[in-house]
Amino acid sequence: MDRLRAFEVFVTVVSRGSFTRAADALETSPANVTRYVNELEAHLGTRLLNRTSRKLSLTEGGETLYARCKSILDDVAETEGLVSAASVEPRGRLRINAPVSFGILHLAPLWPEFMRKYPEVELDVSLIDRVVDIVEEGYDLAIRISSAGSTSHAARKLATSRNILCASPAYLTRYGNPVAPADLFEHRCIGYSYAATGDEWQLMDSENKTHSVKVNCHMHTNNGDTARAAALAGQGVIWQPTFLIGSDLRAGKLVQVLPEYRLPDIDVLALYPSRRHLSAKIRAVIDFLVDAFGDVPPWARIDGE
Repeated sequence: MDRLRAFEVFVTVVSRGSFTRAADALETSPANVTRYVNELEAHLGTRLLNRTSRKLSLTEGGETLYARCKSILDDVAETEGLVSAASVEPRGRLRINAPVSFGILHLAPLWPEFMRKYPEVELDVSLIDRVVDIVEEGYDLAIRISSAGSTSHAARKLATSRNILCASPAYLTRYGNPVAPADLFEHRCIGYSYAATGDEWQLMDSENKTHSVKVNCHMHTNNGDTARAAALAGQGVIWQPTFLIGSDLRAGKLVQVLPEYRLPDIDVLALYPSRRHLSAKIRAVIDFLVDAFGDVPPWARIDGE
């Protein structure tokens, strides 16, 4: 029995929900699909699928094997992609989505060098802050700022950024420095519309205990630059990533608030539809960005850290 082929057949049966649809996807006969699954069950000495006339369901052993087989097949496809992509010159149109502020500050300066390095790639870069569906909207790659990663797409981490709670010196002179998270309730705050927790800000102390505070926001915005501008003008307390406000902190234009507490770090991710058959142009841009940001990205240093 060709075990790798049997794994592929088994995973396809599960993902397609039937032997017939799996046979169509694999361009073989339903009888051949059935044979592979039966041989795999016989080899392992356990039933993998519960079969009825209407549907299939996984047994406990089938669930375990499905997860491992899918991972194995993804690794095999990625390895094959590494070899094939190495022999193919990146070329063609490359549609990329990225958040507005990050795209302007940290991606825009890199694209000229990428274009010089890969002259056969035609870049099409869209800056949109909302979360796009990269498959439905036809993107090859999306740059996403996330603390949770992605469960629906393949992803590669490009860099990490800290979230910092801060305000301008003028604001703090006028309203005072909060000394505990609960003090934020008495302050003017500027909220980020896409924040997962809304106006409930969550800070962690040195013992990793989370302190949740419902803040009073006299302004909301879906754009970090807008929040930054308001904070620089002394209009309130914000939390924003260091890739946006790192230079302001270094220059003293913004001051960290409640430095004994921290907000969850966020990752800068490259998301793409699948590891299977990863094109040379997608692999090229991901590798290029990883190298460009390096181990310590340009925004990572604050006050000499």
